[in-house]
Amino acid sequence: MIKIKVCGLTRLDQVKELISLNTDFLGFIFYEQSPRYVLNHLSLEEISKIGHQGKVGVFVNESIERITEISEKADLNLIQIHGDENEDFMIKLKEKINPKIKIIKVVRIGNQPLNELQKYINQNRSIINYFLFDTDSKAFGGTGKTFDWNILNTLEIPLPYFLSGGISEENIENLEQLKQKPFALDINSKFETKPGDKDTAKIKRFISSVV
Repeated sequence: MIKIKVCGLTRLDQVKELISLNTDFLGFIFYEQSPRYVLNHLSLEEISKIGHQGKVGVFVNESIERITEISEKADLNLIQIHGDENEDFMIKLKEKINPKIKIIKVVRIGNQPLNELQKYINQNRSIINYFLFDTDSKAFGGTGKTFDWNILNTLEIPLPYFLSGGISEENIENLEQLKQKPFALDINSKFETKPGDKDTAKIKRFISSVV
């Protein structure tokens, strides 16, 4: 059964509603330039009190010290590394954070050669727990744009992966074309009325159609 991650959350009432829908992962963005920057709406203490085992903190080109601090204060279960962090950074991060926290590394898919993508995957495979494949953008996600999912069929993906980038009710049936099915679907902008404000009724329909 494919799991569901809802990313870019900013409202506690919507978080509670998503928990009642048995949403598997709740994504909170800690990137100040994002329109869904969670600390403009919720405190770390408020996030820490959310009773859920799938709280994901999303970080973009952030320092290891800051990631560690936020992870502890917000009581995160997973961290998603979404920027230009290299292999050395990932190794040091893994050494620093609480070993109970799982790591998701984003692979941003644009026009790069397939061998470069495969090399990037191979470099990170022993460091992290999950990959997340998303459409490459200067905004680091949340654009609503979809990449060609057929690219994933040409790659060796050695870990469970999240699929992101413009996932919607309209294109979900295209998952059938994937040889290796995603561990989870990461939804965001296609399920909003505005950045950070989720359409929970639409999410409920989507979860019912997938699960």
